[in-house]
Amino acid sequence: MKSIRELYRIGTGPSSSHTMGPRKAAEIFLEKHPEAKAFQVTLYGSLAATGKGHMTDVAILDTLQPHAPVELIWKAHIFFPFHPNGMTFKSLNENGKVTDEWTVFSVGGGALAEEGHDKGATPDIYNMSRMSEILYWCERTGRNYWEYVQQCEDEDIWDYLAEVWKTMKESIERGLDQEGVLPGPLNLRRKASTYYIKAKGYKDNLRSRGLVFSYALAVSEENASGGKIVTAPTCGSCGVVPAVLYHLQKSRDFSDTRILRALATAGLIGNIVKHNASISGAEAGCQAEVGVACSMASAAASQLFGGSPAQIEYAAEMGLEHHLGMTCDPVCGLVQIPCIERNAYAAARALDANIYSAFTDGNHRVSFDKVVEVMKQTGHDLPSLYKETSEGGLAKDYQQME
Repeated sequence: MKSIRELYRIGTGPSSSHTMGPRKAAEIFLEKHPEAKAFQVTLYGSLAATGKGHMTDVAILDTLQPHAPVELIWKAHIFFPFHPNGMTFKSLNENGKVTDEWTVFSVGGGALAEEGHDKGATPDIYNMSRMSEILYWCERTGRNYWEYVQQCEDEDIWDYLAEVWKTMKESIERGLDQEGVLPGPLNLRRKASTYYIKAKGYKDNLRSRGLVFSYALAVSEENASGGKIVTAPTCGSCGVVPAVLYHLQKSRDFSDTRILRALATAGLIGNIVKHNASISGAEAGCQAEVGVACSMASAAASQLFGGSPAQIEYAAEMGLEHHLGMTCDPVCGLVQIPCIERNAYAAARALDANIYSAFTDGNHRVSFDKVVEVMKQTGHDLPSLYKETSEGGLAKDYQQME
């Protein structure tokens, strides 16, 4: 597995696979062909189906158009076997002749792949990639998951996670201050500030739940408006982990050191799923985005409350298991409905998964690794209309943006 830096990417929304990935691909191709007199970019599958709502065209044009004219071609019903998020870049000379061609895939979380090989990613640094192996290591050595992360990563990983945590907190605090309507044709009103104010008026359990909702909404609304966020593991699911950690730090006074360790564990969980299955909604549905985010947050919460390695694994397993089969069906191709609300619900579910696992000794029948396998197969079995194409599910009766 690769560094958790590849999972926690700091950038702008609204989509890691449809905005961050294509922008990075355009930057790579431009760097290779600064002499080009024109560019032609063809978007396939999910990238074409929901690209306008996800601002894929804006990301590519903003990168290439200052240097040369760009022609965008949309082919929503052509899906490559390797991944649904395919794109082909072509450079042209002054005579309109193609000088180079590059097909690349945006595979989720802002990562790119070509012919099955990651582009611009760090090398594999984790020698174990299954939860069962890492859990056994924890039990044998008496160490915890974050210590395995520390053992595998560079020594400056804690500085990087500190920057991740700072960005996450800032996205919450900005989102809580914002009001008005999110960009796009849905005219969806921001809710984070209202939830935050209302939650303050309740006591104990209702206040706690309302605050968690408001924090998740704040980050997700910032993402939907193109604000600066952290993929955790994606832009579309970026509100879950920050909401849970921010709430627990505020309500339980956990130190930054313990929060960063929880972030490391959450990153390890997301990394395992990314390596063995997928974190791409276009490939496996929303179970791979919000479901994985819930799993990450569940593990982080369990660790903060002193869960054993087995209890942490159980919390992570529940967080993902109870999102199995969740479709990715963004209305009008926007990362708004149902994405924003799903982040808030998943944050609350993560806290429940922690409580449930805390009542157990950590022993259970279905392992985290098994759920990851089932999630991968479920994603494979889902029809394409339920995998970020906006052709089915909740998006079916809404027309795509023109």
